[in-house]
Amino acid sequence: MPDGEPVMPVIDGKLMDTFRRQHYKVVGERGHAAAKVCHWTKAALTEDRMCYKHDFYGINSHQCLQMTPSLTCNFACEHCWRVHGTSLETHAPDAVDDPIRILDESLQSQRLDLTGFKGHKTVDMERWREANEMKHVAISLDGEPTQYPRLGEFIAECHRRGMTTFLVTNGSYPEVLEKLDPLPTQLYVSVYGPNKEIFTRTTHSLLSDGWERFNRTLDLLPSLDTRIVLRHTLTKDLNMGWEADYARMDLRADPDFVETKGYMFVGASRERLSMSNMPSHEEIKQFAANLAEHMGYDVRADIPQSRVCLLTRPGMEDTWIPALRERDRLKAEGKLPIPEVPSNRGLRDANGKVRLPVAKVA
Repeated sequence: MPDGEPVMPVIDGKLMDTFRRQHYKVVGERGHAAAKVCHWTKAALTEDRMCYKHDFYGINSHQCLQMTPSLTCNFACEHCWRVHGTSLETHAPDAVDDPIRILDESLQSQRLDLTGFKGHKTVDMERWREANEMKHVAISLDGEPTQYPRLGEFIAECHRRGMTTFLVTNGSYPEVLEKLDPLPTQLYVSVYGPNKEIFTRTTHSLLSDGWERFNRTLDLLPSLDTRIVLRHTLTKDLNMGWEADYARMDLRADPDFVETKGYMFVGASRERLSMSNMPSHEEIKQFAANLAEHMGYDVRADIPQSRVCLLTRPGMEDTWIPALRERDRLKAEGKLPIPEVPSNRGLRDANGKVRLPVAKVA
């Protein structure tokens, strides 16, 4: 993959078949964007269990759309559960799918997939109706989303429709983040190593200057007017430890939040790692405590089932997104209207492809 300006490789047929077998719903005409119903969306509907992002930030899992505008990635991380794959052929910047089409089809695809939950014996009908009115977009499903040249337009459309956004990036394109307008509601940057050697062996970056680009992103983050999260995905015998070194790096970014999360032995990562590389929750808590001490941050919360801890700036009163805290208050007071459920009739063709009347951008 060439260095320099972001590019989006074209996905070959074999990799596309793999995505579809894994229940990705590829949207748009050019095959670079997709959505997939998250495990936690299903758990929120059938088991009344929410993702840790609900406890930390107020995201309702059953109202969250997990998607990506760029299925390909410029890293090939050891711990990543997703399938690695890229191509020398790339999409031209002016030959990518329209952001409104990507959003429309992603939302409709999720609504179609949720249809089957309506008759499930443990699903509350009010929650099912809420699930059809998605209020949050997690731009995190796969790939590196900053490769999509119309990312700002996509985020703007999400916000115009009253949805909050999380953007998860590996920090390889600081020039994109610097120019991104609008910024997401919350920006996640993944931190993979405390030095170039560990970063490189963890990420296998396809960019020759991946480490240098990541460091430019760290130094850029304090200037961005949005909520900033640094996320450490920690793998034993790979990138776990070195808390003092990580702390010095993290403080350069001046983040609002730091997440320390344990590697999970799932998906394609099982071809590269073993169960022994999975830290326990207690080990993650100890790492978080050490990191917080070096940074002068507070360990605010931990979720054992996800093996994750949250660090915050000292004295932070509330970690939730303010708009979601207000929405939660209105719901508790019975002041939110019951959402109408859009009709899904006739929106897939004989091959299972989503068919939509798509709004065009002038």
